[in-house]
Amino acid sequence: MADDAAFPAAVASGLVTRGTAMDRAHAVLRETFGFSAFRGLQEAAVARVMDGQDTLVLMPTGGGKSVCYQVPGLARTGLALVISPLIALMQDQVAALRQLGVNAAALHSELDPDDASQVWTEINAGRLKFLYVSPERLLSPGMIDRLARQELALIAIDEAHCVSAWGHDFRPEYRALASLPAHFPGVPRIALTATADERTREDILGALGMPDAERLVASFHRPNLHVAATPKASELRQLTSMLDAHRTGASIVYCGSRAKTERVAATLAGQGWPAIAFHAGLSPMEKRAALMRFRSGERIVVVATIAFGMGIDRPDVRCVVHLDMPASPEGYYQQIGRAGRDGEPAHTLLLYGGEDMARARHWLDQSQAPESERRVMSARLEAMIALTETTGCRTQALLACFGEVLPAACGHCDNCAHPVASFDGTDAARKVLSAIYRTGQRFGAVHVASVLRGKSTDMTRRHQHEGLSVFGIGKDRSEQFWRGVIRQLIARGAVMTVGDYNGLALDERVARPILRGEVPVLLREDTEGALKRAALPDRAPRYGDDEDHGLDAEGERVFTALRDWRRTEAREQEIPPYVIFHDAVLRDIARERPDDLDLLGRIKGVGASKLARYGDAVLEAIAEAT
Repeated sequence: MADDAAFPAAVASGLVTRGTAMDRAHAVLRETFGFSAFRGLQEAAVARVMDGQDTLVLMPTGGGKSVCYQVPGLARTGLALVISPLIALMQDQVAALRQLGVNAAALHSELDPDDASQVWTEINAGRLKFLYVSPERLLSPGMIDRLARQELALIAIDEAHCVSAWGHDFRPEYRALASLPAHFPGVPRIALTATADERTREDILGALGMPDAERLVASFHRPNLHVAATPKASELRQLTSMLDAHRTGASIVYCGSRAKTERVAATLAGQGWPAIAFHAGLSPMEKRAALMRFRSGERIVVVATIAFGMGIDRPDVRCVVHLDMPASPEGYYQQIGRAGRDGEPAHTLLLYGGEDMARARHWLDQSQAPESERRVMSARLEAMIALTETTGCRTQALLACFGEVLPAACGHCDNCAHPVASFDGTDAARKVLSAIYRTGQRFGAVHVASVLRGKSTDMTRRHQHEGLSVFGIGKDRSEQFWRGVIRQLIARGAVMTVGDYNGLALDERVARPILRGEVPVLLREDTEGALKRAALPDRAPRYGDDEDHGLDAEGERVFTALRDWRRTEAREQEIPPYVIFHDAVLRDIARERPDDLDLLGRIKGVGASKLARYGDAVLEAIAEAT
């Protein structure tokens, strides 16, 4: 039996067996992680795994999912096997565990043979506590047979939504994970993800062969996120206005194509922004370099496709902007969830247009997926479109996509901060539909708006549209007004785009009742002032500028000194700064300003290993700053 002085090390090595299962789990949490209590559903998840039961855990990004398997992985006897989708994610998790004094490693394609051999030496000697692998590596010839000779503490499937999102065709090995109980009988499995609607949850459990797993679902509500969506006006100006409010930390800008990421990144860089592009077409070396810059803690703007972001642990992402509409609320929530992981205020902005909606529907129509899958994809796309155009609380609408009911308006989305004015747009809608029909259902929004406004152009003259009865019937309204009506009619499905030039045409099933006056049309008012207010609140919180974290002048000096020390230490170890200590921990240290190791060790997030490794340096930094 380990004595008290050796207890933390014994826990980390998996040798401790005293007390009840949850006593051991609480000891791990306290001694290794430096926390006195679990939060949210963590304790319920840990208790299930400690009891040897299968579990599905859904927690928002930043909710502490890793604790749900890392604590029982340490408290139970044997090797904890973690199935993870990305090398970068594995490397971050391994680095974080090693900082806690835990022996962890990953087996992946970028590992050289000597390092891989050393990992197996550690496994066979019983010295490795956590092993991270991809599903492909796990199911490679001989891998499961070698692992079956080991005692496993648990099997964790991280980012479990990939089982559903990728398992059907992109990475079929995910669907083969259902065979694990046959190879590892009695080993508890825990699947974890930040986003999954009810159908995805069913798909995950079915694919993994976990029909009896308990589902632990935390609230998806992130009160620190300001969620906003606004129609595209001047895309670059709207983007830079948002970035301008967040001049420190990191920002992520999502685009729908590789070419657009490179174009936007180059434009931002040309204007002095520290912007880089990231997409699946980059070489492995370029991807590694981009990820290293992002993880370094420097101020940066990553302009990316959805290939970037899964497993991103950087806590100080202050802003996420979408320049193109995501395909589903799940994808959208996953991406905006990368902002504000530290719990500090962060902003998200979705810029959208009618062309985005019509294009997404067109691509879906061209999909070769089975009809049943296309129906699901269509429902998710329509939910995403409805989310962009909602006039009510946007957070309530987003949470409803995951089956969660927020009883009152959130108070921190764009529509709550600046309620949207709406008007009876039935007459305006009928004018637009008539103009599209009269002009032959093949011209774009700019031309239709010109016809409605009675604006003489080369196109109106060439096609003799100035003689139409609809020419000039909307001259009392601006082009912005008519383009807004067109966009909202596309969102309703009354208008679609056709041809190579995005000409507008009617979907008669939806448009005919509107034209006949049988269906009233309520539209949101898109004034220029409303669009600006929606994108940025009156007082956008700025990270690191004017926020009040309860620090006095001396505390601010200590916090700055601690961040400088952490940056230097992280650079020497070639790891992300936040792996050493999060800002929240440094801020608590700066607030308390402990003057001995015992007091430092009582601060939340300072575990035994980090206290031993960094305690003296932290105390020295405090002393020099005070």
